[in-house]
Amino acid sequence: MRTAGTTGKRPGCRGIRAAGAVLLVAALALTGCSAGASDDASKAAGAADRGAAKGADGGESDAKSSRREPPKLTGVHIIRTATLTVQVKDVPQALDKARTAAEDAGGIVGNESTDRDGRGHERSRVVLRVPQERYEQVLTDLAGGGRLIERNVKAQDVTDQVVDVESRVKSQRASVARVRELMDKATKLSDVVALEGELSTRESDLEALLAQQASLKDRTSLATITLSLTETPVKPAGHKDDDPGFTDAVAGGWGAFVTMLRWIAVAVGAVLPFAVVGGLLVFVWLRLVRPRLPRRATAAARPSTTALGPLPAHPSAGERGEKE
Repeated sequence: MRTAGTTGKRPGCRGIRAAGAVLLVAALALTGCSAGASDDASKAAGAADRGAAKGADGGESDAKSSRREPPKLTGVHIIRTATLTVQVKDVPQALDKARTAAEDAGGIVGNESTDRDGRGHERSRVVLRVPQERYEQVLTDLAGGGRLIERNVKAQDVTDQVVDVESRVKSQRASVARVRELMDKATKLSDVVALEGELSTRESDLEALLAQQASLKDRTSLATITLSLTETPVKPAGHKDDDPGFTDAVAGGWGAFVTMLRWIAVAVGAVLPFAVVGGLLVFVWLRLVRPRLPRRATAAARPSTTALGPLPAHPSAGERGEKE
């Protein structure tokens, strides 16, 4: 009986142990899955945070770049010109940098001149043509190459002019085409001659319009920047010294003296023709007219005087006759 009772309890214990093992394995599996899921979730969250950070940085960089670039206006045609005067330490080096900036922007280098002032300092002036899209950037680079003395920027809206020229070009081309069709259909020599003259006139007008259109396209697609580089400080217009010195006084006095001499020369030049004519008249009077005039009787001789007084005058012949 004891043996049978003992053997009857063993299968139940084994089932309990098997069930506990299954539960333990299931618990471990669930724990591993939850840990993996949490790791994956944390990795995904980190990746999302990094992506958001990158997106924010990219958005800030895009915003900065968008602030640098000028707004792109469709259908608007503007002629942009600028004049810069910059003081630099080395003019040739600054000139090379300006050429490089224009060429890197896709522009061209125009007229260029270099000379020296009275003190021997080098000065250069160059005209740069740059695309409208890079105009502001090139302008900023050139102004930052030294000490900016003067900056003058202009913008002229020529949209109406561009539209008008385009419309006139289309109309003129259609007119030329109609005249050519009439020439093809003409049979009389007089009609052909008349149509040839009309065609020549209309083609000339069309060429003038096309040249105007090309000029507008060139000026609206490329901005013009005139850059002046100097080694000496340039005084802005209207700048005057408050306290003049000795040199200024000497210069002012010399200027007044020169001005006085100039006015004296002007007065002498104005009087000179009258003086010449007067001298000729006096010469003619003394040399030609006066010698031919009758001489007047000489005045009576004055009575002689002595220490005691004047002597009595001798009577004339008439007076002596009367006395006798």
